[in-house]
Amino acid sequence: MKYSFIRREANIIHNITEWIKGDHTNHQIVLMLSLIVGLCSGLAAFILKYLVEEIKHLLTNQFNLSETNGLYMLYPAIGILITALFVKYIVKDDISHGVTKILYAISRKRARIKGHNRWTSIVASSITIGFGGSVGAEAPIVLTGSAFGSNLGKRFNLPQNTVMLLVGCGAAGAVAAIFKAPIAGVMFVLEVLMLDLNMASLLPLLVTCLTSVCVSYALYGTGSMFEFNLDKEFSIDIIPGCILLGVICGIISLYFTRAMNWFEGIFGKLAKPWKKFLVGAIVLGVLIYFFPAMYGEGYDVISQLINNAHPDTIMHNTLFYGSQDTLLIYLGLVLLLKVFATTATNGAGGCGGVFAPSLFLGCIAGFIFANIWDQSLGLHLGNSGFLSSKNCALYGMAGLMSGVMHAPLTGIFLIAELTGGYELFVPLMIVSVASFLTINTFEPHSIYAMRLARKGELITHDKDKAILTIINLESQIETDYKQFSPDMDLGKMVSVISKAHRNIFPVTDRNGKFLGVVTLDSVRKYIFRPELYHQFTVTSFMKDPPALLNTNDTLKIATEKFDETQAWNLPVVNEDNQFVGFISRSGLFNSYREVLVSFSAE
Repeated sequence: MKYSFIRREANIIHNITEWIKGDHTNHQIVLMLSLIVGLCSGLAAFILKYLVEEIKHLLTNQFNLSETNGLYMLYPAIGILITALFVKYIVKDDISHGVTKILYAISRKRARIKGHNRWTSIVASSITIGFGGSVGAEAPIVLTGSAFGSNLGKRFNLPQNTVMLLVGCGAAGAVAAIFKAPIAGVMFVLEVLMLDLNMASLLPLLVTCLTSVCVSYALYGTGSMFEFNLDKEFSIDIIPGCILLGVICGIISLYFTRAMNWFEGIFGKLAKPWKKFLVGAIVLGVLIYFFPAMYGEGYDVISQLINNAHPDTIMHNTLFYGSQDTLLIYLGLVLLLKVFATTATNGAGGCGGVFAPSLFLGCIAGFIFANIWDQSLGLHLGNSGFLSSKNCALYGMAGLMSGVMHAPLTGIFLIAELTGGYELFVPLMIVSVASFLTINTFEPHSIYAMRLARKGELITHDKDKAILTIINLESQIETDYKQFSPDMDLGKMVSVISKAHRNIFPVTDRNGKFLGVVTLDSVRKYIFRPELYHQFTVTSFMKDPPALLNTNDTLKIATEKFDETQAWNLPVVNEDNQFVGFISRSGLFNSYREVLVSFSAE
């Protein structure tokens, strides 16, 4: 019974695949696949959100709002432990840093993402967040959506630039579905994944986003994720304050990024997984015990702040409960310490991202700023919309997202779509741009991209770099070269040269280790002098190449070495210094032109 069901499923999938592959153009196939990716992304986002909410409700619905609860210390550790065991014994692969993994897949793995990522990230992150892990579900679901796109592209044997587009569709659809924000989904791909897309590529992205959002509408309703009622409109006199808030958001973004990198470095120095778990669980448990606002994604707190909830509601289950005057102190401490809770969650073995923490901290930053501006500085500007703390909370959310992710457009459109606060586009733009310009002065890459950027593996909007990323180094290696051994005499060299169609020859020892090169020009004048055949050996003509390439190098490194040396051929060796082949400048440039034509034709 079970196997007949599986066979029927396989037959259905096969029939659908063959129909799509049928009498359709490549453009039509991509559009159909983008629709499928949208359906899968929307359903995956629904399943993840449902699991997170159900687990959280099951664990915390009995908590008393007016009392602290020791289970806040215990639940996150249990969730992280279950997640770590799931990853170690079932997944057996690293599924953390979802967006960074997508960037790496685009940069080094030809946009190929492993099939298990279509479900493993959902399971791991729902357990982590449902039990109170202080991270967001967006990065895991973005990886899930991208995995759907990547594997569909692989199933249909599509070219790499098309697979890359489907990966972007999956990411866009995931963001669109989980936030009900289709425009923000498109902006996320353009700004964060930084694919070099053209106008023709936007249509599949839009199809995916609209499909995934419609799935969310069907399952959750058409309302915005957060309820928001505008009570003070934008006015021109708030522009200086918007700029100042943007600068502050940029500084907080820099703090968040640098603090996270520093704390991740500490976890990286802990060799044993159980040590990472203990350190992370203790740090996270203590922080959540004193600051329950850090429990889970933090969307409840965002909803409270943008709807002017009573301070006791915001500070429930805390030592600050009942003391309304301490609200800003409480939120300020959360603002400073949230980064450690987020890093501890992932460092200990949990699974989640920084999307939700960015929104959470931005909301708090904007709320605090509005209250300090209005109360402490004495700048009472009457009905100025900027002094509405709920408006400022939205501005701060856009500002932190812009700064942490280096994505101002994503921040602007996401906040507008999340809340329906379209009337606030101008202040959202001002704060987002000011935040982005501030952090970009100190940190040129987003929190997702900086790890790859340091290794030179980051794909960007620069089409030259994008094309060099698409071209695979191994595909450029030419291996049909006759090899010399160092003790070979000139007579044997001439015999080898007579059968070769190259003018350069690698010299290797008995184990294949690369020693140097011999060029035909250096031997040419001795070829017709037989009396010298036994007087010279390979070592007499061997020299070092202008530069040496490694199989782990990127094409960007290869082109830089060609530019530096002006060589026409460079040898390639592996990690053990064994000769692999040569890369020619002409072959590399021909491949570049072919991919450039493909980019322009898409």
